[in-house]
Amino acid sequence: MAKILIVFGTRPEAIKMCPLIKELKTRKGIELKVCVTGQHKEMLYEVLDRFKIVPDYNLEIMMPNQTLFDITNRTLERIKPILEKENPDIVLVHGDTSTAFCTALACFYLNIKVGHIEAGLRTYNLNSPFPEEFNRQAISLIAEFNFAPTNLSMQNLIREGKSQNSIYVTGNTGLDALRLNISNDYNHPILKWAQGSRLILLTAHRRENSGEPFKHIFKAVKRLVENFSDIKVVYPMHKNPAVRILAEEILSNSDRIKLIEPLDPYNFQNIMANSYLILTDSGGIQEEAPSLGKPVLVMRDTTERIEGLEAGTLKLAGTEEVQIYNMAVELLSNKKEYEKMSKSINPYGDGYSSEKIADILCNSLYKKN
Repeated sequence: MAKILIVFGTRPEAIKMCPLIKELKTRKGIELKVCVTGQHKEMLYEVLDRFKIVPDYNLEIMMPNQTLFDITNRTLERIKPILEKENPDIVLVHGDTSTAFCTALACFYLNIKVGHIEAGLRTYNLNSPFPEEFNRQAISLIAEFNFAPTNLSMQNLIREGKSQNSIYVTGNTGLDALRLNISNDYNHPILKWAQGSRLILLTAHRRENSGEPFKHIFKAVKRLVENFSDIKVVYPMHKNPAVRILAEEILSNSDRIKLIEPLDPYNFQNIMANSYLILTDSGGIQEEAPSLGKPVLVMRDTTERIEGLEAGTLKLAGTEEVQIYNMAVELLSNKKEYEKMSKSINPYGDGYSSEKIADILCNSLYKKN
């Protein structure tokens, strides 16, 4: 019997790890344990409830106004006794969060193998995204199994000196969640409110966009609504109080902009499927939206999803008001350009990445045991 421990702590991690958990639970010869750190709280539990997953461990590290120091210290302290008790054959972490980095570091200290889901994404700019770029590069130094979503991610890892035998191109598990969640007969009050209009879905939460960049983003959105009478915007606001204050200050006085609470994955992905255009600083949405034929403007100065840029499914809009506005105007006004983006092929997989990862793990762990 091979033992696998999966550790995650944020909502985006949960969305991408839950399909893998469900797949591994179907495999014979695997003893699976799930640990959440609680780096996010309410938003994390919404995802777990949707996928009907009950963690074996909850570190409950979240605290008011937590800093990176708080997350790092509390995760390291609380994960150690669980790793010692379970002594798994491998620990799986996801992506680039502080939870993933701290867990990988703890495993390194205890000589426990690490498998990295969504390995190899890079901007090679440690300040963008911050601290995620450092986290994922550091995890790659430790991981013995690297599950890369694309060939480009694999090439990044090879260039950094990782053995090709440790790298597996599997696609992105976020598309697995999308495949499981999209409903053809979906209804929601937001869709009723937006009926007869082109719906723009806005997400903005990234740490390096704090302050002036968020102001530019929200002002660009406000200008779009003022100049296009046939659009409406929905913004599921992040829990960060600083983001909410700015959003409410700039966007709350328009009856064609809805500021709402964060959505669970099922509702979010189905609203995304019914939207016209996505404005985001998120990473996962850059991968998901193209499978739904939705053009994406990325409100960041860099992106690790280079494949999306090359495939034409997304464009980098930066964080300046004028540029965001002008690029959105082009997609709202130029049907040819819109269709070019919406019909591009998604380079991030087919929605069956969890099965591929489970096959690789089972084959490797069965040989060992």
